[in-house]
Amino acid sequence: MANRTFSDRAGNRWEVRTRSRSEWEFEPLAGNPGPARLGAPPGYESDPYEMSVEELQRILEAAAPRRPPRSKSPFLD
Repeated sequence: MANRTFSDRAGNRWEVRTRSRSEWEFEPLAGNPGPARLGAPPGYESDPYEMSVEELQRILEAAAPRRPPRSKSPFLD
């Protein structure tokens, strides 16, 4: 499935990537200072291309910033 791009209310551009049925990734494109975010897609749609810009905006606003993966401490046994 291809990635969808859209512009939010502030004019920042985002790329929406489907990571799984329960998680979409919002990646900022060039010129967007925002952090990458992870959001939950609605239960009624699994394809970001079928969503309106307003629906994507609501999901983006509710999405949490993506955290880097936690690595194990080399000092633990």
